[in-house]
Amino acid sequence: MFSKLFKAKPVIDAQSREWIFDTFAWCIVNLDGDFFKHNSELVLPNNSFYPGSSNSVEEMANTIFTNTSKYTGMTSWPIRLVSSEGFTQKPLPQLSFESRLRGKNANISVNTSSGVSAQVSGEVSYKGEVVPSVVPTTPPSTPTIDIAFHSSQLNQPQDLIAYLVQSQAAILVNQHGQLAPGGNEVLAQTIDLVACFMGFGVVFANTAYQFKGGCGSCNNRNLNRQPALPELETVYALALFSVIKGSDIKPIKKALKSHLYKLFRQAHKEITLYLQQTTNPDHSPLIVAKSSNN
Repeated sequence: MFSKLFKAKPVIDAQSREWIFDTFAWCIVNLDGDFFKHNSELVLPNNSFYPGSSNSVEEMANTIFTNTSKYTGMTSWPIRLVSSEGFTQKPLPQLSFESRLRGKNANISVNTSSGVSAQVSGEVSYKGEVVPSVVPTTPPSTPTIDIAFHSSQLNQPQDLIAYLVQSQAAILVNQHGQLAPGGNEVLAQTIDLVACFMGFGVVFANTAYQFKGGCGSCNNRNLNRQPALPELETVYALALFSVIKGSDIKPIKKALKSHLYKLFRQAHKEITLYLQQTTNPDHSPLIVAKSSNN
């Protein structure tokens, strides 16, 4: 079908393209399509989405974490940002969801070891207001899911954002419990795609490939996130999000690495045409979501 649609060489191979469509449709059905429809937006690494100034390393990290959590829709989750110096690995608590998975109205309970469920909630205002508190309000006795960070990660804020989103996407997929298309063999790639589904495609495309040479001050590979979804596939996922949500592509041109923009535009055209012509029932959630956002 694609050979008839496109004269130019497609951005990615047909198998990868099909998996991205399948998994994105799975995300809409399983990872709170309502939040995706009404709240998800294309998050750009700039002062519009990450406003404010900070007086300390901890305050800056907390501000980035808080803003990231509201865009992922996980402010109601018992997730904390903790210093790597005080971080200890512990089993993930099992969460229960009474209604929706994401957003300020999500009703989430933590199944404690005593068998008692502790409710957590976290209302954080959306873009335009900096919230000083880093973590959703959680009773002290409630088990938490901790994400460790090192102060040096602030030297590369876009990588820090990608790291936080990747961590939250992994937690979301883990707690949901149902395998996405491809199963465990592509779990790491699925997590990166979920991050793009959450609206962080520009950030993930920009950080999908890191130059490994140069001096230590130019590139600290220890601060780079560990990408699983290749650069081209990430650009394709960004384009799919943009087509479905009807995102303005002008800000994308400014924020995306320059060598990726032409590929993004080509992917955008391919996806637009595909969604107009496909009869694949597995991809109907993509078409429905696109029609409701345009």
